[in-house]
Amino acid sequence: MAGPLLITREGHVETWTLNLPERRNPISDLPMVEALEEAATRVTADVSVRAVILTGAGPAFSSGGDVKAMAERTGMFGGTGAEIADGYRRGIQRIPRSLYHCPVPLIAAVNGPAVGAGCDLTLMCDIRVASTSAFFAESFVKVGLIPGDGGAFLLPRVVGAARAAEMSLTGDRIDAQTALAWGLVSRVVAPDDLLPAAREIADRIAANPPVAVRAGKQLLREAATLTLDEVLDKSADVQALMHQTADHAEAVIAFVEKRQPRFTGE
Repeated sequence: MAGPLLITREGHVETWTLNLPERRNPISDLPMVEALEEAATRVTADVSVRAVILTGAGPAFSSGGDVKAMAERTGMFGGTGAEIADGYRRGIQRIPRSLYHCPVPLIAAVNGPAVGAGCDLTLMCDIRVASTSAFFAESFVKVGLIPGDGGAFLLPRVVGAARAAEMSLTGDRIDAQTALAWGLVSRVVAPDDLLPAAREIADRIAANPPVAVRAGKQLLREAATLTLDEVLDKSADVQALMHQTADHAEAVIAFVEKRQPRFTGE
């Protein structure tokens, strides 16, 4: 029996597919949480993985939380208030912690609805490409909840405070073209072109020195909460390390020799 997350690899790029299509790929179950966390931990330690594409099996990207489990008050949605809070911390909140801090660039290929925690899952990625059949909804309020898995942190940083408030407080969906206009996604393509478009971006990232790519991603993440002086100071330290890498030397030599560089991640 296949697990909740299918992982394939071609060259330096992995594709992770949420694999619960009959339930519209919820991510609140512990097996899915563990699968995503384990995958992020593994690629963090493997510099040969230079980019990851995250998508969903079937017509949906992800329905977010399992509403049936909410109704039945089972799993992370059962117990006392303290137990539910602990369930969030020990469960679904492990996903934003692991993906947000994963140094490997993550590209969300949003093939269909991305709802609630599913919407937030796209925000944990660095780049989002949407199918024309996709839509996004920060819909927690529709079931009397708040964004409990990092959306309150992530969404304003992507679409701005006002649009984040509109999405969160109305719970209304936005279609792919609106998501593009708001900066939530960088491309909208036909369904058959979705994975090729995501792969084209992944390949362009993977062509670069992986140590510099990872360091650049981490610097972008950290810069969001630092002052300019702090960013400049940290950048000087990181840049000094980049100057010492074999890939930097190879890039410079290849440029001078007018040839394609061969990067090793060293």
